[in-house]
This record gives sequence, structure tokens and C-alpha cells, in this order.
Amino acid sequence: MTLRLVLASNNAHKLAELGALLAPLGIALQAQAALGVSEAPEPHATFIENALAKARHAAMSSGCAAIADDSGLCVDALNGLPGVASAHYAEPAPGDCSAGTDREARRRTQDAANNRKLLNALQGVADRRAHYVCTLVALRAADDPQPLVAVGRWAGVIAPPAGDQGFGYDPLMHMPALSCSVAQLPPDVKNAHSHRAQAAQQMVALMREVWRLG
Repeated sequence: MTLRLVLASNNAHKLAELGALLAPLGIALQAQAALGVSEAPEPHATFIENALAKARHAAMSSGCAAIADDSGLCVDALNGLPGVASAHYAEPAPGDCSAGTDREARRRTQDAANNRKLLNALQGVADRRAHYVCTLVALRAADDPQPLVAVGRWAGVIAPPAGDQGFGYDPLMHMPALSCSVAQLPPDVKNAHSHRAQAAQQMVALMREVWRLG
């Protein structure tokens, strides 16, 4: 029987990325909105606490197994900021309200505001080292006493924007080992190297071992 796994997110990019990365397990991954699950609060200061809270909420609301991703960008010179606040690091400029009710348009507007704020915060700063972090938490049920936890980290440096692939801070995140920004990588290359790919590979191994999948 195919396991139905609820993704505790309505981010279409994350659904596509994680769906591809977890494909070896034969899992039917669904966004929580498809099951009428609301988004959970993310009040915590750490990625793991927020991911666990989101996974529990999705599992409890849907009655299904659930997986949550909490991820972000941590910049060394900013003491780890924007961190867990990465998705809402900046307030969009007043003129950016034209995105209206279209979710993806609002997300693009927010991404642009976040990128502007980060570049402004790093003006005159020589140390541009940063890393993406992804924490995945999976639960068989809301009261699962043994959450599966996987963490991926992807190091790079903040540079002027380049590329139009990806989302979030991808245009600013330059990967020296690949000689380009994350936003210049084809999806298959990104999925082979990213913080989310690293966490997903660990999660696949954990699900095979603990949940006996695949």
C-alpha cells in the first residue's frame, strides 16, 4: 500500500522538490491545503522546533503521516540571521502590494524584499559566508513518540544576484564549488546538492530503516 504523506507546507516549490527527492520510497506526497489543513504557527527560535510543530499539526488535522520542512539561510556575519525568519525577513515595500491575493506573486514579492534587506545588511561587510539549513521531521501520527529527524547544510557566500531558477535567496547564494549561484543551477543539479537534498537523502534512509518503506 502506498503511504500518503502530508507535507506541512503549501509552498509549490517545496512540494515539487521533496516529491522528487522522496520518490524512491513510492510515497504519495500531498500539500496540506489539498486536505484542508491550515498552516501552523511557527513561534520557535530553532528549525527543529518549528518543523516538529508543523508536522504534528498536519498529522493531527489530517489523520495521516506527515512531514515538515523548516529551512532558511544563516549568514555568519549576521550571527545566523535571517535564520528561522528567512521567509519573512523583510517587510515588503508599500508599492509591492500589487501582488494581491495570488500566493505565488506574493511569495515573489516577499523574496525580493528579503533579498534587498539582506544585501543592505551586508553593505561594507567582507565576510559573506552563509549556509542554507534544512530540517525535516516526519511523524507517523501526531502522537508518534519517535519523530524522524534529518538535517542538511549547504555552504556558500552571499554575492550580487544572478540567475532566475529556484526561489528565496537562491539568486544571492553563490556556490564556489559549482562556480555559480543556486538560481543558475538546473533543478536536477540543485536537487543533487542542496540542503534539502541532503536532508531528504537522510530521511529516505531513516524511513527505510524505521518505517520499513521502499
